[in-house]
Amino acid sequence: MLLQDEKNHAVIGSDRVDGTTVYGANEEKIGKVDKLLIDKRGGNVTDVIISAGGFLGIGDEKHSIPWSKLDYDTERGGYCIDVTKEQLMDAPRFSEKDEDRPYDRDYQTSVYEYWTVTPYW
Repeated sequence: MLLQDEKNHAVIGSDRVDGTTVYGANEEKIGKVDKLLIDKRGGNVTDVIISAGGFLGIGDEKHSIPWSKLDYDTERGGYCIDVTKEQLMDAPRFSEKDEDRPYDRDYQTSVYEYWTVTPYW
């Protein structure tokens, strides 16, 4: 769902972001957007969950990355991040059984420290 003309408007529905390719520092595909995390009080996107490392969705690892680390590339139709796949795979991660973990403050602190980004809180 696009809220206006896709190429000329800065606002996009979250359903259009899910599944978008994420490219790393070497311009290689390193994963895809699994979901966005939104600050309930401020309404801003704080983090993106990137699914990476599996095959056809099987065995994927989920990593929370501060939203500020990503830039959208209109040429590629995907998000770019200045890290390698190896850096992403070494980052804090969680599994399907830890589904609530990305919302936990301790986990988020480890994420922001790993990526050396000032926390939003």
